Amino acid sequence: MPGGTGNQAATTVPLAQPGTTTANPPPQPATPLPRQPEAAYTLGAGDVLNMNLFRLPQYSGEFEVQVDGSLSLPLVGNVNIQGLTLDQATATITQQYSQFLRRPGVTLNLLRRRPLVVGVAGEVNRPGAYALQIEGTSFPKLSQLFEAAGGITQSANLRQVQIQRQVNGRTQTFTANLWDLINTGNLNQDVTLRDGDSILIPSTLVPLDEAPILAAATFSSDVSIPINIAIIGEVFRPGPYTLRGGPTRTGDAGIPGGEAGGGNQRFSPVKVTDAIQIAGGIKPRANIRQVQVRRTTRSGREEVFSVDLWNLLQTGEVRQNAILQEGDTVVIPTATGDPLPAEAAQLAEASFSPNTIRVNVVGEVRRAGVVEISPNSTLNQGILAAGGFNTRAQQDVVGLIRLNPDGSVTQREIPIDFAQGIDEGNNPTLQNNDVIIVGETGLARFSDNLGNLANPIGSILSIFTAPFRILNLFD
Repeated sequence: MPGGTGNQAATTVPLAQPGTTTANPPPQPATPLPRQPEAAYTLGAGDVLNMNLFRLPQYSGEFEVQVDGSLSLPLVGNVNIQGLTLDQATATITQQYSQFLRRPGVTLNLLRRRPLVVGVAGEVNRPGAYALQIEGTSFPKLSQLFEAAGGITQSANLRQVQIQRQVNGRTQTFTANLWDLINTGNLNQDVTLRDGDSILIPSTLVPLDEAPILAAATFSSDVSIPINIAIIGEVFRPGPYTLRGGPTRTGDAGIPGGEAGGGNQRFSPVKVTDAIQIAGGIKPRANIRQVQVRRTTRSGREEVFSVDLWNLLQTGEVRQNAILQEGDTVVIPTATGDPLPAEAAQLAEASFSPNTIRVNVVGEVRRAGVVEISPNSTLNQGILAAGGFNTRAQQDVVGLIRLNPDGSVTQREIPIDFAQGIDEGNNPTLQNNDVIIVGETGLARFSDNLGNLANPIGSILSIFTAPFRILNLFD
């Protein structure tokens, strides 16, 4: 329940908020990309070349670069062209043929490029090595690599994407700012890849207002793929769940929710309220002002931030409904103190509250048994849902038995006043699986006892009167 106590306004002690964590330094401006990332293509194993030797068709043809980076050519044998550009390879081959021919005219063309093998690590769903095909003259780009790797996570620091590349025999590191790409369309940041590139996406605590933009990127995670999360605390069915993005519905208290709509629904990222709904909804004492999300980055560090779902209900601040990712844990803490009646009523109408709770009403009511009532219903409403008191009921006081989460049982006797609003003393809010006991009046008990006493006497008298009843049959 919203963490109100009495009539005092609830205070919120903020947890680590996205973008303000001390674990990550604030993002630095990306280093401008030098010209080297877009340097000329260098040859390697798997490339297929067409060599034309002027007026010597017997020496011309298609040749594939071998594993050791060499071309096996007629007359001159193996020529190493590993890491050379086309112009450099042409000069090297010309030099080799000059030993046998006068002014050889060598023309070299690239027919088919080899797949680029690049590595990606950090905040992607499937880090590792990838072989990317080159279509025509277009080289794969960073964004295409991220798509192949299952998309970026919600912890990706797109402002500091690091690219390690071999340039002239030396390893150089460049930084690309793909946040600039998705916000301004700056294609210069979507760097073309080269064979042997190593890409690292560092982690950061993404601010809540940036998370939806990150999730909407073309190279973000596929929201139609289910994710595994856990939810604990003040929900009716805590535990691990497998969720897929899309509309959900909340079930009755203690009954898991599920997906809403048909098979043609449009998928969307899994959010905090989706997890609460699938876990049966919040309990009456849930503190929705301090809902925690615990997230483990690819480096093994845990990030913790909080969201304020009460703010979401009051102002429509949708960014508080944080997007979840694989492995997240949602924690619903317990509120301190009793909820304010007005807040309790609003919370009971929230989409992430259960549709109904189940209460057992026994004793002197018109329809004893289990009744299903809306969350935040009071003791008076529970009695009325069972048809109200019958003529034998003791109407001034009833019993209330509650099964506590720690396994203990609380039993109370509560005075009844149907004119009373929500009041913990005389008309408390009911919880799932509460038991209401309506006793009988003293007169009803006396009548029952008298009936029990009369039953044996009646049985004895019936023994003596039985012959007379039989004789009456012959009259």
